[in-house]
Amino acid sequence: MATSSVCSISARLGSALAAALAAAVLTLAAAPAALAGATDPAAARVDAFDHALVETMKAGPALGAGGRAKRLAPAVAAAFDLSTMTRFAVGPMWAKMTPAQRDALTAAFMRLTVASYAHNFESYGGERFDLDSDVQTRGADKIVQCKLIPPHDKPVALIYRMRQTPDGWKIIDVYFDGISQLTTRRSDFVQPLAAGGAAGLLSHLDALTEKLLL
Repeated sequence: MATSSVCSISARLGSALAAALAAAVLTLAAAPAALAGATDPAAARVDAFDHALVETMKAGPALGAGGRAKRLAPAVAAAFDLSTMTRFAVGPMWAKMTPAQRDALTAAFMRLTVASYAHNFESYGGERFDLDSDVQTRGADKIVQCKLIPPHDKPVALIYRMRQTPDGWKIIDVYFDGISQLTTRRSDFVQPLAAGGAAGLLSHLDALTEKLLL
């Protein structure tokens, strides 16, 4: 990912990742040595995702957007609590939806999250993720901080809000330069929900995903 790609990531993540965002990550991943902070289980979860992200970036141009999405899908499923994220992004209307509607929206939100990372992290240019070993606890959650450091540009700050699940610590939000990507998503979902309910939002999510993978 060249310096120009990093700049475009800064622009795209703020609006689309939203569009989650998304979102991101932590540790050195470009190097074999693990960081001390990754011994924390929440940080280790982000570290694993970060490693998968960097490896996909390295093969990015050859894979294409669809290939990157296919490779990243298992890593996204393992790292993110997508059901919690979807519930928050939908807001109060979630309580009125059927189980089938909730499942369909969660699956669509998963596809959108994968597509966002595949689109924004398209190639590798020597970037690394630098983990802050000071993992903070806030109530029931943990905060994992890191920076995306390109070779010839300013670092990009990433903050991961983590929550304990039956499958371990998972990401429930990503803050890009202090902006909650999940809150941005929620704002983006208001209009399609108001206009078309669950079906309207599902169409909106699928359209966003399709556009990102072009």
